[in-house]
Amino acid sequence: MKAVFNLTSSLPLSPSPSHYYRTTAIFTPSPDLFASPSTAVGGAFSSCRTHFLTHFPQHPSSFSPLRCNVRKTVPDQEMASTDKQDPRIPKISKAIRVIPDFPKPGILFQDITTLLLDTKAFKDTIDLFVERYRGKDISVVAGIEARGFIFGPPIALAIGAKFVPMRKPKKLPGEVISEEYSLEYGTDKIEMHVGAVEAGERALVIDDLIATGGTLCAAISLLERVGVEVVECACVIELDGLKGRERLGDKPLFVLVNAAG
Repeated sequence: MKAVFNLTSSLPLSPSPSHYYRTTAIFTPSPDLFASPSTAVGGAFSSCRTHFLTHFPQHPSSFSPLRCNVRKTVPDQEMASTDKQDPRIPKISKAIRVIPDFPKPGILFQDITTLLLDTKAFKDTIDLFVERYRGKDISVVAGIEARGFIFGPPIALAIGAKFVPMRKPKKLPGEVISEEYSLEYGTDKIEMHVGAVEAGERALVIDDLIATGGTLCAAISLLERVGVEVVECACVIELDGLKGRERLGDKPLFVLVNAAG
């Protein structure tokens, strides 16, 4: 199996929304998609999300899919030079195990537990995000349950921001604000504590993976409802073909590894 991994994004160079740069890099690692874990890392988190190889049947729904309400449009910019590829990206992609037909036939399971076992690849993953967001005047890192809780806190600590958990319903003990979003066969909600963020703060939204983009859109809408500026969304993996990036509209998205979707 041969995979091509792509790193593409746009991010403000400064707190001013009028200055952006965009980087693109294409990586073609070796066919071996499995990494040998170097050490054990504890944790109660389950493996990474899955995606179907076959299309879901269409079902009518009265709930319209959530699309991000983008306040500012990201301007077209010239692509930055990519003469030198970052050597860490192929190693990170190799450390993510791909398990076919799990948990049911027709599904490719993107398993990040092997990435967490590889201390060098795990550190490189965090470092790439930190290098990107340090000095960008970001005061909030909002992590989406559950695997956004793995990557969000170390990034927040390194860039001097607070970490805000975005949780599933009835998981937070205090007063919450919530945002509903659509699923293939229904709806769900994402919640955060009232008072966790303040109007005017600049936020990064992080998760392990973007598929259809529904959860990320809900997180963006929730933060923007209370006056927070979402600078960018960041994920380790993007599943191509599921149009999650399109659902985000013009909201910038930064990913490390692209997988077939």
